[in-house]
Amino acid sequence: MDIIHGVDYYPEQWLEYPEILSDDIKMMKKAHINTVVLGVFAWDFEEPEEGIFDFSWLYDIVSKLYKNGINTIIATPSGARPAWLAKKYPEVLRVREDRTKNLYGMRMNHCYTSPIYRDKVRIIDDKIASVFYSHPAVIGWHISNEYHGECHCELCQEAFREYLKSKYGSIDCLNNAWWSSFWSKKYTSWSQIESPSSIGERALSGLELDWKRFVTFQTRDFMKMEVETVRKYGTDKFIASNMIGSLIEIDYPHFSDILDIAGLDVYPQWGRDDNVPDEAGFQHDVTRGFKRKPYFLMETTPSMTNWEEVCQPKRPGIHMLSAIQAIAHGSDSFIMFQWRKPLGGFEKFHGAVVSHDGCDDSRVFLEVSETGAILEKLSEIQGSEVKPDVAILFDWENRWAIKASKGPRGSIDPDQRAFDIYRILASQGIDVDVISSDFSIDQYKVVIAPLLYMVKAKTAENIKDFVRKGGVFIATCFSGVVDEYEKCFLGGAPGPISDVLGIKSKELFTLYCNESNRVDSPVFSNSCKCTFWCDILKLHGAEAFGVYRDDFFSGSPAITVNSYGMGKAWYIGTDLEYEGLEKLITHIIKESDVKQSLLNLPLGVRVHRRSRDSFDYLFCLNFNNYAVSISIPDAIDFESGVNVTGNIELKPYGYSILKLIR
Repeated sequence: MDIIHGVDYYPEQWLEYPEILSDDIKMMKKAHINTVVLGVFAWDFEEPEEGIFDFSWLYDIVSKLYKNGINTIIATPSGARPAWLAKKYPEVLRVREDRTKNLYGMRMNHCYTSPIYRDKVRIIDDKIASVFYSHPAVIGWHISNEYHGECHCELCQEAFREYLKSKYGSIDCLNNAWWSSFWSKKYTSWSQIESPSSIGERALSGLELDWKRFVTFQTRDFMKMEVETVRKYGTDKFIASNMIGSLIEIDYPHFSDILDIAGLDVYPQWGRDDNVPDEAGFQHDVTRGFKRKPYFLMETTPSMTNWEEVCQPKRPGIHMLSAIQAIAHGSDSFIMFQWRKPLGGFEKFHGAVVSHDGCDDSRVFLEVSETGAILEKLSEIQGSEVKPDVAILFDWENRWAIKASKGPRGSIDPDQRAFDIYRILASQGIDVDVISSDFSIDQYKVVIAPLLYMVKAKTAENIKDFVRKGGVFIATCFSGVVDEYEKCFLGGAPGPISDVLGIKSKELFTLYCNESNRVDSPVFSNSCKCTFWCDILKLHGAEAFGVYRDDFFSGSPAITVNSYGMGKAWYIGTDLEYEGLEKLITHIIKESDVKQSLLNLPLGVRVHRRSRDSFDYLFCLNFNNYAVSISIPDAIDFESGVNVTGNIELKPYGYSILKLIR
């Protein structure tokens, strides 16, 4: 299969403009569009009245597109319900955490628990699948849209209680897990339990954590219902869903087993600052990590978004570069939202391939067309894999637990800590898997766990086994503090990973915003500034690799390393400033025989590798607005087929794809 160069298409908005629909197909061919996503928000056209279905218009468009060489991914429309459904069945609308019921409107404003909503979604999904499953144009299914959000209605409250009954078995076990003896919060019946609310209970972090788990469970169950409804008509077409990387509170990694392909929606603020390429790269790698195989980029803008304070279009060259970036990270598609700007509505100013003037000579259209022509040449790369030596543990439940915890320091941002480490690795040409702590880690050489506050029993065993067999594990401060119920470990931090790290945390000394300390270590030419907090450690087999310079704990360990089995475990007990963290991570990586695609990368250049059989595809990306020269091994320029070696020049916002024979 070719790499998908596609668009989200909303022909239902233009049914009264047949000349526009005709022009769309002509322009899609000109723009090298080979696939469209149809029906994402078309429920009110597919079922204009309850029980009255009309797919004739959609079937006609799918057929016309196919005759012109354009495939279709058909969506289920559950992301936005029609007005008639909400009016007749108000229970389908969400209730907010303050117990206020939503009015009809917006997207994702529906209760995943509601039997009526599930029934109506199952009916429309079944009708769509029965009509389109055998159409040769349809290559896959797009399930709903950006699953997220929560509902606090009575149906969800009761479902939450049933979830807790199944999990804990008895109210006594729940009370123990939540430590509800605190502040006289002990429950004596399941009916007393309510979801967290700003006008109710917010002091039980175990309740907060289990509520978020329940929301993920209920959302996943809803998605599974949709997938099973569609799949019963055949298994020869892929099933995917567009998700929003790490930017949504739903625990997406737990959806991976019911989807054939993970999908990503990403909208970087290109041009905002130098971090944007890595912010986008992080979301790509988070999504690839859901299944640890090729994924789909299912939404990105061809130009600009419409919801930021400054909605700046992509500068010339960025669109092509962002497409190649997606392929480099392991995507087998580049799908844009949207094909044509609507005349009204929330996204009338959002970027599109075709603007309100309807012309095909705009800068955006020409760059999209050029990108499509290039992607057509990359079909050989489709299906090849990214196989990193390094993984970052990035766990949704851990993030929830940190945010639910009151103290010991405000503004704890696990996402930023993970991103800082990711950026260091990316700048050194090191590919990274970003994965849940529930996943296996045997295949890596180095595993890094930023702020692994919550350590589950299985995670602890995986880490010990990994290091025992020769792996290198890196933990940071505030790790191993609580178990999966958000209860602190008896014996203190870092809990069940104390032995592999060879340390005990005796005190976590937090710093005010105007305070700092310094760390001396062999990897720092001068001492390194540290802020936020300082973990005061006692060695239990580990060696100090860095010590604090100041305050009453001057000379005590700040960075430690412990030999455990055939491997090593590092602990970074404070927030090192970025330059110091970079030096330390670089030192550890060099010791660990990690594969770097290229050495001595210039600022703003990123290199990624995809592999197949005896070939590697090396993607060299220049995110600078000026040309740079990089040194490469003997290779074949993928696009020209010419042998290259030594130095090559990357144009401003340019790229090069090299083919290496192993």
